[in-house]
Amino acid sequence: MDIFVQQLINGLVLGSMYALVALGYTMVYGIISLINFAHGEVLMVGAMVSWTVVTALAGTGLPGWVLLLISLVCAIVACSALNFAIEKIAYRPLRNAPRLAPLITAMGMSLLLQTLAMIIWKPNPKPYPPLLPTDVLFLWAEGPVITYSQILILGTTVVVLAALLWLVNRTKLGRAMRATAENPRVAGLMGVKPDHIISLTFVIGATLAAIAGIMWALNYGTVQHSMGFLPGLKAFTAAVFGGIGNLTGAMVGGILLGLIEAIGAGYLGDLTGGVFGSQYVEIFAFLVLILVLTLRPSGLMGERVADRA
Repeated sequence: MDIFVQQLINGLVLGSMYALVALGYTMVYGIISLINFAHGEVLMVGAMVSWTVVTALAGTGLPGWVLLLISLVCAIVACSALNFAIEKIAYRPLRNAPRLAPLITAMGMSLLLQTLAMIIWKPNPKPYPPLLPTDVLFLWAEGPVITYSQILILGTTVVVLAALLWLVNRTKLGRAMRATAENPRVAGLMGVKPDHIISLTFVIGATLAAIAGIMWALNYGTVQHSMGFLPGLKAFTAAVFGGIGNLTGAMVGGILLGLIEAIGAGYLGDLTGGVFGSQYVEIFAFLVLILVLTLRPSGLMGERVADRA
């Protein structure tokens, strides 16, 4: 029972990070029907910028939580500017091109950002400083444990997801985003500026990726130029799992994928008699993707992408 609860906690933490990144994928796809495969690299840039800021301010004597907040603001600004530039330079000129062109461009941007990060920050992994207390909290005596970093990740995710749902469903900007997704030309006739809304959507997605990148660094204690590829790919899987274009589906898909991976890692060795260990846990995300695409291509909660006139 203790092992199961511990893996449940680990799965919720992992799924929270997947959900934040998956929301970036699903927002962009919902509004312009584009899979931004460079989104994982935006997560990486957020983590690397945070590491740079924290390292530069390490000797100032500021508390860890202050360093974390400062680095978060810097990471959000850097990622937002980066995603804004990517949309304006790489995607906007191809908006009316055949679907294959922006897809190849997105993959090219992913490789470009990895290469630039390797040049700027060098290829070797870097330890991310522990900015929060490293003590563990027992849920009950000698039972499963949770760290302060994990508590922060879970709490931040709940707040961010609630704020995003409120933004999309209750605000003027959210109505403009939904109108642009429905039909950008008609939205333009009603006073909405589709290009402006699409750019803002990329900025919001970058903010979520920056937060997820710092969470990832804080949870695993290391950063490097290639760290965004696998989380980005799994978050895309989570978005498809829940229903690409569906915000609630992306959240549910991310949480479920994290739980599947964590519980699978805890019990895979026992279930296979030691033939497969936790090192094979990566296969679960892609097994889920194959099953979903085969049995329910629209995802668990259905795809919500408006038909364009």
